[in-house]
Amino acid sequence: MVSSNPSPPLSPSSSKRFELITLGDELLLGLTANGHLTYIGAQLGRRGVQLARNVTITDEAEAIVRQFKESWEQADVIITTGGLGPTCDDRTREVIAGVLGEELVLDQDIVADIEERFNRMGRKMTDNNLKQAYKFQGGDVLPNANGTAPGLWVEKGGKILCMLPGPPNELQPMFTDQVLPKLAERGLLLDHEAYVQLRTSGIGESALETRLQPIFDRHGESLNIAFCAHQGQVDVRLNSPEGELTEEQVRATAEECAALLGEDFMCYGDDSMAKVCVDLLRAQEKSLAVAETFSGGRLATAFTDICGASKCFSGGVVCYSNEAKMTLLDCPECLISQHGAVSPECAVALATGVSETLAADYGMAIAGFTGPCSGSKANPIGTIYVALHAPHGVWSKKLNYPGPRRTVMVRAVNTALDWLRRELVRAQSGRSGPSHRLTSMY
Repeated sequence: MVSSNPSPPLSPSSSKRFELITLGDELLLGLTANGHLTYIGAQLGRRGVQLARNVTITDEAEAIVRQFKESWEQADVIITTGGLGPTCDDRTREVIAGVLGEELVLDQDIVADIEERFNRMGRKMTDNNLKQAYKFQGGDVLPNANGTAPGLWVEKGGKILCMLPGPPNELQPMFTDQVLPKLAERGLLLDHEAYVQLRTSGIGESALETRLQPIFDRHGESLNIAFCAHQGQVDVRLNSPEGELTEEQVRATAEECAALLGEDFMCYGDDSMAKVCVDLLRAQEKSLAVAETFSGGRLATAFTDICGASKCFSGGVVCYSNEAKMTLLDCPECLISQHGAVSPECAVALATGVSETLAADYGMAIAGFTGPCSGSKANPIGTIYVALHAPHGVWSKKLNYPGPRRTVMVRAVNTALDWLRRELVRAQSGRSGPSHRLTSMY
């Protein structure tokens, strides 16, 4: 029987309990998403540790005292996020120091770093910023290259406390570059990935398990399998928790799964669909341009979020109005009048137009009705047309994604990216041409 525990395997230090305390009224009010749990949980999971608990609390001193005392009693490693800034509601440092009986001392090196940062920005540093320059007398400082509040590290009574600032652009590089190495040095993390992850696209979770089950059955309980479904894709994590299979054997099993999946296999690891497309475009020395209507630049953003995408991404055009379609991408007015702005003909014209206008090898366009004040009897709300212009032809694809406006946008963009990825995979293998899932326009 195959195990399908959704958690990654724990390291030999699995007896150590890790807890995360996320602080901030903005989290509890829903003004800010708790991305720290997603990020920190994933980073630890890849190195063989599962968070035992995440608790989100307010900025009030009493709440901090109560929760920290509980976590300090139960956990071996505690990570806190938020409350290290310069304002009156940033009190995490002071409150926890009081609970631990640790003295806070002014660190002149931190003061100099804060002053230098303000000078670089051409701003005057206010006195309340000095609040961020205090550290635990018996602890270490985690430098913050992207902000003024450094992180703090304390080891006491066989336990570890790691305090990090709240802004993700500050926390994430600090966690990856400083916290993970310190935890690994103390033998609290694996020195390698805890599992092999295959990322798939275009196949549902149940169908994926059914297709791969014959491979899994050969290994019995020596192989642990976990599935995680996302919007438009499913991840499969493989590992051998008891070490019955070597890393090489687990990797070979993953490679067998990838070969069986064919084009439904996207990548190993956790690269985004756009990143996979960028790698394929660059490998083939091809370029891409996109035209968008209702998605409002989301498809273009998927590429511009990737460092190095400028080598293959020519640009994007958001042509929401019919006038913009005609003016910017030379979409014929008669075509819009005859077939409508949301039609396969218009989508093909936009994909071709953006490819020619921006001199790109591939052009992709998305047009559709997302509601609630649009749609028609022939093309109800949720009707989407995606078109792809390639060196070897041009095609369109009709989708129907009813649902909330934003959800429809995300699904359409993901589908467009997956179509492009598949065509690039086919082109790379010398099988240029639309897959059986597509309908040729010409």
